[in-house]
Formats: sequence, C-alpha cells, structure tokens
Amino acid sequence: MEKTAFPRRFLNEEFSADSLEAIEAIYTDLLTREIDNPDSLLAWCSEWSEIDSVLAEEGARRFVQHTCFTNDEEITARYMEWIEKIRPGLKKIMFDMDRKFIASPALDSLPTEKFGSWIKSVRNSVELFREDNIPLQTEESKLDAEYDKVVGAMTVEFDGETRTIPYMGRILQETDRDRREAAFRVIWDRFGQDNEKIQDIFDQQLQLRHQMALNTGLDNYRTLRFRQLERFDYGPEQCMQFHDSIEKVILPLVKERAAKRRESLGVDQLRPWDSSVDPKGRSPLRPLEGGTPLVDGCSQIFGQVHPDLAKMFSLLIDGDLLDLDSRKNKAPGGYQYNFEEIRVPFIFMNAAGKQGDVETLLHEGGHAFHSIESRHHDLIANRGAPIEFCEVASMAMELLGAPHLDVFYKDPAQVTRARIEHLEGVISLFPWVAMIDSFQHWLYTHPGHSRDQRTSNWHAIMDRFGTNEMDWSGLEHIRSSRWMRQSHLFGVPFYYIEYAIAQLGALQVWRNHRKDPDGAIQNYRAGLALGNTRSLPELYAGAGIKFDFSQEMLEDLIGMVREEIDSLESSSC
Repeated sequence: MEKTAFPRRFLNEEFSADSLEAIEAIYTDLLTREIDNPDSLLAWCSEWSEIDSVLAEEGARRFVQHTCFTNDEEITARYMEWIEKIRPGLKKIMFDMDRKFIASPALDSLPTEKFGSWIKSVRNSVELFREDNIPLQTEESKLDAEYDKVVGAMTVEFDGETRTIPYMGRILQETDRDRREAAFRVIWDRFGQDNEKIQDIFDQQLQLRHQMALNTGLDNYRTLRFRQLERFDYGPEQCMQFHDSIEKVILPLVKERAAKRRESLGVDQLRPWDSSVDPKGRSPLRPLEGGTPLVDGCSQIFGQVHPDLAKMFSLLIDGDLLDLDSRKNKAPGGYQYNFEEIRVPFIFMNAAGKQGDVETLLHEGGHAFHSIESRHHDLIANRGAPIEFCEVASMAMELLGAPHLDVFYKDPAQVTRARIEHLEGVISLFPWVAMIDSFQHWLYTHPGHSRDQRTSNWHAIMDRFGTNEMDWSGLEHIRSSRWMRQSHLFGVPFYYIEYAIAQLGALQVWRNHRKDPDGAIQNYRAGLALGNTRSLPELYAGAGIKFDFSQEMLEDLIGMVREEIDSLESSSC
C-alpha cells in the first residue's frame, strides 16, 4: 500500500517523530488551542488522531525491528531510545491531552457512535494516570526487551547443527521416541542455563507492577491491570468461574484424548516428548515438502475462504510486511502489529516447516484482515478493538481455513489428520489458558511471594488442569519452569484469558459458516469493520455471535468439536 493512500492532512510531510523535542512542539500547539465548541473540538480530534497515528507507527517500527534483530546494537539503541526517552515523555503529554479532551464543554456534542467508546476509554485513562508510574513502566518495558533478547539468543547443538528453539519443535514430532526425548531435554537444558536470568527479570517486573498499583491507590496489580485492559464487561470473578467450567467440561475430554494417545503409542505412560508425535506412528506433517511455499499456500487458502481475503493478504506480500522464518537472535513467538499512519498490518512469526506454522499464519492473517477491514475509521482510537474480539478474527480464520489444507497436502488423509490435530489443539488450549490465567491471578494477589512459593503454586495449578496420563518423574525441574516460555507473562500481563474467550467466539463463527458460508463471512467481516466503535458484546453481535463464556456455551461448542473429531476419525479409518 502506498503511503499516499492516507495522506497527512495536518502534519507537514517532512515531520518525523524521531525526537521528544519535535513531538512536544506538535502537541504543545494542540494543548494551547480552544476547543469549546463542536466544530473546533471535531477538528482538534482529527488532528490529534493523525499525530497519534504517526507516533504509533514510529514506535511500532522500532519494536518490530527490535524483535526481528535482537542482537543489532543500532536497532536496539533506537528501540531503547523510544522506551527510555520518548515514550516516558509521551505518557505525560497524553495525560494532558486526555484531560483537555474530557474537560471540553463541547464533549457531549460529539456523536456517540463515533466517540462513545473513545470517551469512555479516555476517562478511564485519566483516572488511572499517575506520573510516578511512568519511570516504572519504562523499566518494565526494558525488562521485557531483555527477556526477548535472552530467549531470542537461545540455540542448541543437535545432529551436529546449531538449531533455534522453534526449529527443535520439528524433532518433537518425529516418530523416534529416543530422538524426541533427546530434543526435549536439550531444549530445556538450554532454558535451564538462563533460568536465573529469566527469574530475575520476572521478579523485577512483579515488584514494579505492584508498586504501580500502590501508586494508583489500589491494593494489587490485578485490579489495576483489569482497568488498564478496559475489561468493562467482566471481572476476576467471571474469570475464576471460567476456570471452573474448563475444569468440568474440558478436562474429561482432554484426559480421554490423552488415554487414547497413550494406547495408540503403546506406552505405559505418556512422557512430555510424546505430546506432538502422531499417535499412529506416521511421519510428521510437513506442509512445505509438497512444494507450495507457506505464503503462497496460505494466500490460496484465504482466497478459497473468500476472494477478498486473498486480495487483502496481497497487501502484506507486496508491501514486504512479513517476517516469518525462525533464525537466531529473533524474538520468540508471533504477532501482528499495525503501522497506523499508512494503516497496514505487519506479521512476525518463527516458522520452522511445521503444520503449526500454517495455523499461525492463518491466525495472524485473521488479525491482519481485522486491521484492514477497520482502517477506514479516521480516528486511531476506532481502528483497534478489545483483545477478546481481536482474537475471534484470528482464531476463526484458523477454523475457516482448515478445510482447504489440500493446498499443502495432496493426500486427503493428511488433510484429515491436520484437521484433527488442529481441533485437538483447540481443546488443549483451554486448560493451558486456565493455567496461565490462574497463575497470574495468584501472582498479583500475593505480592512479595518467594520463588519457592511461586513454584509451589504453579505445581498446584498444573495438577489441577493437567492429566494423570502424563508422567513428569525425573523432570520436576522442567515442569517447574514451563511458564517461562509464555512470553505474555513478561510483555503483556493478564493478556491470555482472551484466547479462551475468543475461541468460543471463533467456534460460533465456524458453526455459522457450516450452516451458511456466505452469510457467516459477511457477518464476520461486518464485525471486524466496526473497529472499536461498539462495546464488546455489541462487537460479537455485529459478527453474528454471542459474547458468552458460560459453562453452557462451553459445553455446546466443545460438543460440536468432539463430534467433528469423531466424524473425521471415522472417515480416515
């Protein structure tokens, strides 16, 4: 997409957000203006949004480069400059802007449909702002960058080659059980080398976050974080109830599938290195070995779901907005990030030739479509959405794309197998989300806990949501550290329950699609196009689904997943 598709209307084209001084001068002009009537306030908001978009893109590009090249000193220095110098100054400026906005006597004249969600968000931000928290947030971000650097630098020696941690996931899918065990142990031995470093990072983050809560006049960080995440439609109690529902509804099915896996593998007990291998002893699914590149294949899948999706994905291909391969000194995980001024998405991931890479790109592609469908909103605040709905966009695309995996696999049996594995992943997601979310609720309501107490609580959570089919004997030190690979704990605290909530939304989109493909896609896209102009329940309704993570909804949708797995398994016999 050419930059001129959304040209600047207020800022000079030569302006660059490369220093705090230049940025302050722009905002000072806005802060001194009169906005006491509807026309002046509307014009002021439009200019503010454009400036925010330019700054958001500058920060995004520095972050993206940092995650792509964690060892590049110049890139790191630019990212640290943003974290340490520019962003802290921006936080104070943003507070002044927010306060001026909600104090305008013309505020009530703004149209609710366009400004209602934004006004609610700004009022919340003003109530939570404390200048004392700015340096703490800066340190928190620096520690997250350090975590990325530590994990991104991890490599292991295997088969006489230096391999990244994501690549080693391939070995865990191989049929040779001894090789899988060797791979598992070498991965976690490598993590063990940095265990203390990662624990130190996390200890510091916990202390910083608790102090932020105290500075805000709150007892614990959980209360602060729920407000920061604008969880206006549910709270900690509903999350705890969801954990209970997952335990009652999902765990029996997880245990049933684990027992079936153990029997198929012919082992007395499952070991951690038995989770990813095909239980029937078939070679790992390797989607790229058929000759179709990952990007080309996913583009074809998007096109089969709906031709417009392939057209949207081409914006990323043509715009060089993809960094997909795993390599040393690249941050872990995957994400989609918006470049807000030019209004296009960027996708980052660590592909290693596994079936999971296809699912990840379909997932991040769903986020990208959300970004593109909502880019028509002139206010930057309306181009986002609550995470609980953003993840519907991505998870639904995994489900909608799964029937078209014949793009990668010419053997129908492999397509069926890939679909079963994906649906098993949908099931297993819920207990893991419950583990991570339960862990965070405990962490932040028990400030000052020791590492031993943290480990003990983590063990209790794993016992609650795990399965007795899995034997961890002799691996207790690894079991104690599994949470350290979940980067969300370090970079985006409390952002994880959204995956399970959104999975229920995505399953509803899939159910609608099975009944009425065209209507489901039309509703899906209509929901994405709403951006952030509606409440969370209204966004779900706009996509033709319900915001509901009750036990009844969970039972209904997981029953559908079970039936689909049974049907696919019957067809493959």
